[in-house]
Amino acid sequence: MVYCPECETNLDVEEDEVDEGEIVSCPECGTDFEVVTVNPLELKPVEEEIIDEDEEEELDGDDS
Repeated sequence: MVYCPECETNLDVEEDEVDEGEIVSCPECGTDFEVVTVNPLELKPVEEEIIDEDEEEELDGDDS
């Protein structure tokens, strides 16, 4: 059994049914985890990319 590192809910994930790099979500807290290794199964939280306002302005391409 694999438990959510955040809320300890059973994730109902079979180690032999997932591959490295896959994303699994906790049905209880909604946290997404990336499968780091499959034997043993190791998960790490997926970090959402945060763009601050300065970077966002650069990405808009409005250099006039």
